[in-house]
Amino acid sequence: MILAGLAFAAQAFAQDSGGAGGAAGFLNLGNPMFLMIAMLAIFYFLLIRPQQKRQKEHKQMLTNLQKGDTIFTAGGLRGKITGLDETVITLEIADRIRVRINRSAVGGLVSKGDAAPEPPKEG
Repeated sequence: MILAGLAFAAQAFAQDSGGAGGAAGFLNLGNPMFLMIAMLAIFYFLLIRPQQKRQKEHKQMLTNLQKGDTIFTAGGLRGKITGLDETVITLEIADRIRVRINRSAVGGLVSKGDAAPEPPKEG
């Protein structure tokens, strides 16, 4: 009885695939292999590719930093670049107050070059 059931299932599968072999079975949208490949493609285009693009843009921004640029750090400091080294940036965060930070701590660029001066604070 079990052998008859297996023979019937094999015959039904052969009719379903149209006799084309594995190619028609692979293109079946319910096939686990097709679903796995579709999920990997979705993950690549929604997660991996945008992250790589952001990393590339950030690396390019770090290499293009110049004196006078206003930046912010990952820790929240914001200031103007007064000195650049291969791995260290000197950042002026207030009048005559300078800190040295690693290039890797730069979060982003606020403005390029000498921007309009900040208005004096009243009070």
